[in-house]
Amino acid sequence: MLPFMKMHGLGNDFVVIDARTENSHITPALVKGIAHRQFGLGFDQLAVILPPEPDDGATDAHLVFYNADGSTSAACGNATRCIARYLMDQSDATKLTLTTDRGTLFARDAGDGLTSVNMGMPQLSWDEIPLSEDMDTLELPIEGGPTATGMGNPHCTFFVEDADLIPLEDFGPRYEHHPLYPQRTNVQVAHVVGPDHLRMRVWERGVGVTLASGSSSCATAVAAARKGLTGRKVQIDLDGGTLWIDWREDGVWMTGPTMHVADGHFTRQFLESLTP
Repeated sequence: MLPFMKMHGLGNDFVVIDARTENSHITPALVKGIAHRQFGLGFDQLAVILPPEPDDGATDAHLVFYNADGSTSAACGNATRCIARYLMDQSDATKLTLTTDRGTLFARDAGDGLTSVNMGMPQLSWDEIPLSEDMDTLELPIEGGPTATGMGNPHCTFFVEDADLIPLEDFGPRYEHHPLYPQRTNVQVAHVVGPDHLRMRVWERGVGVTLASGSSSCATAVAAARKGLTGRKVQIDLDGGTLWIDWREDGVWMTGPTMHVADGHFTRQFLESLTP
């Protein structure tokens, strides 16, 4: 029987499997089965905690992320923050070094129950994001002139008059699969609330509408700063709560709360039902 933890960051919810001591064979069928909110458990992303890679040096763990459709993602900011909090609570550490397919990420206790993660430097050139052809990433040749940003996964950010009026269920998939994004993209709609203060909603590739997204918040903050709408340190209000993003010289730092909801295990009956 497979143990799991249920966590969320501002309602962006995760199933987390700690595989540092036990081998867990994760397959797309298993991911999609667990993701189903009626026949499984439900999540926006599934995260697996693995032992550090042998050549990663003094790191604390390696993280792998899956979307609800079984595809993988190199980055998941809210899940990284939740897992960092869990690992720090386990070890009484106040700082951690984690590796992901995005690269090496640093986490720290920010006090008052908040956790900060450095999500790395944003990817601003077309081929790093990636886009399908060479172009200015600040304003794409798409209606609305969205900004493209890479945060280990691709992002497409639209700045609008009122993000709450955008029908994300129709708007999101229209751009997730846009030909300019060969790996699909997360889609954000945002508007300026006040100085260094944004309101944002998100459609995540392979998932759909989510209450929050850490990497999307980082991408939106970077896009807003590049367009001169805000400074490099902003508050972002999402459907599930608030994150604070700080684009520094060493990367994009994301700070916010986390929640460890429950521990449990998947039964043999459920796991066998997913076996072809």
